[in-house]
Amino acid sequence: MAECGLTLATGGRPMVKAAYSSGKPAYGVGAGNSTIGIDETADIKEAACNSRISKTSDFGSGCSADGSLLIDDRIYEAMRDALIAEGGYLCNGDEKAKLEKAMWNSEGHRTIETVAIAPQKLAQIAGFSIPADRKFIMVEQKGISKQHRFSSEKLSAVMALFRYHGFDDALKKVVQIYEVGGKGHSCGIYSFSDEHVARLAAVAPVSRMMVHQPQSKANAGAFNNGMPMTSSLGCGIWGGNITNENIALKHYMNVTWVSRPIPEDRPSEAELFGEFYNTETLGRMRRPPSRGGLGRT
Repeated sequence: MAECGLTLATGGRPMVKAAYSSGKPAYGVGAGNSTIGIDETADIKEAACNSRISKTSDFGSGCSADGSLLIDDRIYEAMRDALIAEGGYLCNGDEKAKLEKAMWNSEGHRTIETVAIAPQKLAQIAGFSIPADRKFIMVEQKGISKQHRFSSEKLSAVMALFRYHGFDDALKKVVQIYEVGGKGHSCGIYSFSDEHVARLAAVAPVSRMMVHQPQSKANAGAFNNGMPMTSSLGCGIWGGNITNENIALKHYMNVTWVSRPIPEDRPSEAELFGEFYNTETLGRMRRPPSRGGLGRT
């Protein structure tokens, strides 16, 4: 890395740290934990289809793959059934426990052998079996914390389903999930409520939010959404990165700015300082006199 003019580090935290410590310019990108809100106005069939597309891309190993679905209580069962119709396998309690034990070690780190593999192989490693026609695995989840592993990034064909009660509860859960991991990366929403879209965008600590789109395909750029095409997604200060943009061609290029004089466009002091313009500082506090007998203000 020290020999390069610029390093683009897309991978785990140690690689990104090494790039930033190389002494040369570097773009690092952060981890994902993509969380998708599905409210009562959503087109359930569209949401289920797109979730399947996103989750099955590269066996769910991409940082943009749907990790957690937050589903309104009023449509929860219908959405869950639609996901099953799209090829999802819903774990029972015993299977969920086995899956967690297989996917995370005792220190809470993901086990390498369970990353980016077919759901049938993943289930086999965990100690149970699923039908050959199943495309991804689902677990129903309530708890959100580092101790509740399924609220973190999964890097596999596994998604967690959360039930929420009212959109305020959904926003609360979004904040909690990103405290577990994935700050700065991305979230999504299926909603025909502009208010809900705006409220999620204002609360979620993410650099990109996809509306009515398969997350893993849309985050990285598509011909119908205007996102710069890349596989490296900056997470900004939230994720410890220098930029929160999609790292694309412009980031690899040096630019020469050619400046010529233009008519002056100088704001007045009243415009600059607004309500503080022409006011006086009041209430100065006088300090006790020094030993030399001189007072200070």
